[in-house]
Amino acid sequence: QVQLEESGGGLVQPGGSLRLSCTASRSIFNNYSMGWFRQAPGKQRELVAQITRALWTTNLDSVKGRFAIIRDNPKNTIYLQMNDLKPEDTAVYYCNTNPPSITGVWGKGTLVTVSS
Repeated sequence: QVQLEESGGGLVQPGGSLRLSCTASRSIFNNYSMGWFRQAPGKQRELVAQITRALWTTNLDSVKGRFAIIRDNPKNTIYLQMNDLKPEDTAVYYCNTNPPSITGVWGKGTLVTVSS
């Protein structure tokens, strides 16, 4: 059974920071690249950042220099450190394998709201 559990979202003012966490099943975590995705109201879900098993990372252009994806293999956990948050970062954030078709499922996500 696939487990994807996100946490750490909340309400933050512009310029603030949040750290999201995601714990995944060991069976998928150990074998695939992992990514953070987000879906803003009325928009399609998009890949924000990904990290390979070898810890290579890539980020969406709009978050480069502000977000960092971190992988803790012994804990089957990835993190998304988000700094200098902007209102346009408001979305529900999800973690999954990349590509997400590997699992075919999504967790509940965690809501990030950036607003003054």
